[in-house]
Amino acid sequence: MKIALKVDVDTLRGTLEGVPALLELYQRYGVKATFLFSIGPDHTGRALRRIFRPGFFSKVQRTSVLSHYGLKTLLYGTLLPGPHIGRRGRDIMRQVEKAGHEVGVHCYDHIRWQDFVANRDAEWTRKEMQAAIDSFQDIFGHQPTTHGAAGWQLNKHTLQLEQQLGFRYASDCRGQSPFIPQMEGETFQCPQIPTTLPTLDELLGCNGITEANVHEAVFAASRKPGTLADYVADIDTAALPCHELVMSEIEGRSGLLAVQGQEVTRNS
Repeated sequence: MKIALKVDVDTLRGTLEGVPALLELYQRYGVKATFLFSIGPDHTGRALRRIFRPGFFSKVQRTSVLSHYGLKTLLYGTLLPGPHIGRRGRDIMRQVEKAGHEVGVHCYDHIRWQDFVANRDAEWTRKEMQAAIDSFQDIFGHQPTTHGAAGWQLNKHTLQLEQQLGFRYASDCRGQSPFIPQMEGETFQCPQIPTTLPTLDELLGCNGITEANVHEAVFAASRKPGTLADYVADIDTAALPCHELVMSEIEGRSGLLAVQGQEVTRNS
């Protein structure tokens, strides 16, 4: 088994505090990973509008949201203005690439993308993706080659744009294996490398899993980790099967998200 390690960086605090800690840890153990950055404003506090989403309260009860995010972060975009992550965290982001890790685009505004993209049109989607790409270009001096949708939320326009904008591959969904995506009857050529393992917040509080032993559940399914690019390098993308990309539920997470569906015939 070969595991690709993907780090979705959602917040300013995650960029300024979490990323340096991970860089130190990964250097100690010789691990390489793919870091996907939220590059625009941090509006984490606006996530409170999800309180009426089924399963939201059960997740909050299982995970310590305040301790994980911090009070200041939870006020960004509401009582406090949302700081621009790319401007405040650009030096740290550059350190990630300098250390030999792969870097890519997660989103521009994480909350706006996660909460609205599923029902937005092509123009809205292009504007959001282009803002992220432009900020990425400004920080790293080159175009991104991979995209991972915030909150595993997307629409068919996302897949069209990934194909048009020349992304080498994307990691937008949950699933079991790499595939060529088909959505609403249309096949897209940018391969999907889905997230296959559960996230920590999905595991915590379930089946006796706590912060003290959650790593054991993840390690049990893991082997030598690398970047998504390393994983893609060993794949013949032309021979990948085509699967539907559907919006469905995942145990431990509230709401619908993009999930690898059944295998289908590839359309031309």
